[in-house]
Amino acid sequence: MGAPAKGGRLSPAFSALELLRNELLLFAAVGLLIGGIDDLLIDLIYIVRRCWRSLTVYSRIPRMDARSLPPPGAAGPIAVFVPAWDEAAVIEPMLRRCLAKWKGEQVRIFVGVYPNDRPTIEAVLNVATQHPRHIQMVFNDDEGPTTKADCLNHLWGALRRWEAAEGREVIAVVLHDAEDVVHKDALRVIGLLAPRFALVQLPVLPLASARSRWISGHYCDEFAEAHAKSLWVRELVGAALPSAGVGCGFNRAALGSIAAERNGKPFDAGSLTEDYELGLRVGEAGGRGILVRMRDETGELIATQEFFPDTLNAAIRQKARWIVGIALAGWDRLGWSGGWREGWMRLRDRRSMLSALVILIAYVAVLLSGPLGLAALLGGWQARPLPEPLPSLLFPTTAVLLWRLLVRMAFVWRAYGPGQALLSIPRNVMANVIAIMAARRAAVLYLGHLRGQALAWDKTAHRFPDAAVPDAS
Repeated sequence: MGAPAKGGRLSPAFSALELLRNELLLFAAVGLLIGGIDDLLIDLIYIVRRCWRSLTVYSRIPRMDARSLPPPGAAGPIAVFVPAWDEAAVIEPMLRRCLAKWKGEQVRIFVGVYPNDRPTIEAVLNVATQHPRHIQMVFNDDEGPTTKADCLNHLWGALRRWEAAEGREVIAVVLHDAEDVVHKDALRVIGLLAPRFALVQLPVLPLASARSRWISGHYCDEFAEAHAKSLWVRELVGAALPSAGVGCGFNRAALGSIAAERNGKPFDAGSLTEDYELGLRVGEAGGRGILVRMRDETGELIATQEFFPDTLNAAIRQKARWIVGIALAGWDRLGWSGGWREGWMRLRDRRSMLSALVILIAYVAVLLSGPLGLAALLGGWQARPLPEPLPSLLFPTTAVLLWRLLVRMAFVWRAYGPGQALLSIPRNVMANVIAIMAARRAAVLYLGHLRGQALAWDKTAHRFPDAAVPDAS
């Protein structure tokens, strides 16, 4: 049976399909263009500021590095909080690395465990019994998992009791996860700046995983840009700096003030992104946050590294938790307080659901172009030119998207080298797929939360490098 003639009985069906494709393209083009212009503004602020500082500051004064820092332990005692539920596979090597890297530091690591998690308890004991001056295991009152914030509140209580027994207070509280690979100079940086700033955030650079170049690798792309540009611009415009939850140090007095307003519990146990919220709460209280990108004496970046999820399901679960905590529940909990700068940054934080919808519609529109093009090629339907304003919109939208890919590639190149930078371009598709699927899961989780379903610690399985890992570059 031959192909139907032009104008045949299939023409109305393809015309309707074409109309649907064009409407979807229009929605996607407008959405992508608005988001692209928003990102372009961040890029321009970053570029102008970097050029200005290079011409007026760093042309006269060399950049500070770890050689200018005080010696280890000079700043005073620092507390490190490590919540640990089901972390038997990683917590012991993580703690041993911390102790090896932070020799000479006045540091006490508080590790939160649960009574029904015996393997993690034993792993912590293996290190704590050998280093009782530096590691303290803290039991949660309830069986796990509760929320990460609830575990952190128990660590805060343990710190308060330790301070009362010692008759002194720490200068900063540093948050870390059980899989973190720490830098030897991290506490020196935080110890120097914590007395002046309410929040000191060091960059987070995911470890590149050879067994998951596409899923785990897309985190490398996102963090390389976010922790070199986006957070820096956020600090520059005067908006509150959200905590990344790892590699961040809170000024002891600032954290104590938040705790005093919350019945002695600085971390909100009802939040899935307590670290992000705490950073904004500190900003609302008048505290200033700072992102510190400093290099050590060898030129390596002082940063926190870790392996991120390397399976599709794990990545979707993690991203969904972030979307619920920041974009959905965060909207309810934090609102829109602050001036236009703060509102702009919170809008950027909360656009993930809409962005996922726009990306999904864009992909559907592109997929619909396939059968339309095939029908026109076979002569079963007469294709028509795209109606206005689509041609006028698609050019700037495409230009903005290409710019976005080039900017991300530049930041990935700076952090990981040319190989990962080239991979960041096709990995953008994987990032979009994960974002769409995570947004769907987040919507389901949030609807369940609105119906009264309790929030739980939906953590992913972690792993720690088998061998010593070089610090970030």
